[in-house]
Amino acid sequence: MLHLDAGARALDYSPCRYGASRALFRGPARDLSQPYVAVLGGSESFGKYVAQPWPALVEAGLGRAVVNLAGQNAGPDFYLSDPAALDVAARARVAVVQVTGAEALSNPFYTVHARRNDRFVAATPALRALFPEVDFAEIHFTRHLLSVLHRADPMRCSVVSEALRRTWVDRMRLLLARLPERRLLLWLTEPALPSRAGWPDRAPVSIDRALVEVLAGEVSGIVELVSSPQARTMARLDMIYPETEAAQAACLPGAAVHAEVAARLVPKVAELM
Repeated sequence: MLHLDAGARALDYSPCRYGASRALFRGPARDLSQPYVAVLGGSESFGKYVAQPWPALVEAGLGRAVVNLAGQNAGPDFYLSDPAALDVAARARVAVVQVTGAEALSNPFYTVHARRNDRFVAATPALRALFPEVDFAEIHFTRHLLSVLHRADPMRCSVVSEALRRTWVDRMRLLLARLPERRLLLWLTEPALPSRAGWPDRAPVSIDRALVEVLAGEVSGIVELVSSPQARTMARLDMIYPETEAAQAACLPGAAVHAEVAARLVPKVAELM
């Protein structure tokens, strides 16, 4: 096993900034003066707990710089609220955009943190009217929020879910319009999540094929990856994390999954380059 005991030195992500962006990205910083690929996505693309995440592996396979602009728990709102990061992405030769969850978006029912999009900030009057019995004061994360709403009333929660799905499409279109013409969607359809029963634990708002294919005409291609059973078996055995963060590591893909992502992406990105 490669995981570390509690208190041991954590993986060094060499955090860096690009331009005037307030966000910290995984480094070392890449040279932006030569043609490069930009990666936008969440914790999976950031490569938390993985020494060589898929953007670094794609860089090695292409022989071209890959600028990892993925943010931990980031979604489209992360980029749409950061003009400097969007400028870096827009100047890329090719952009790869990970499909992230719809729950991590500000929407007609609640707002999320600008940089940590999994953080629930506030309920709107519409949500308070829909769920007057819910106390939002102790809710800090979007998944927890949706779990609470689902337990309170699945039918009323479906109203929120549908609004999130519509918001996701609108926000993704806004984001894609700001990116270079050559752009790919990366859809990790089976992330390395623990097999716990219950809708709230696995997918608060489903991003399904119909929803992703709405965007097909606005991208150069959609790369869908279902990780192999062998790669999923390796999860947590090929990751570097303090034992105190084992629960978080269990929800993310390991190095073997990252290698499979890179193997699929390298020829697709090379063709667009």
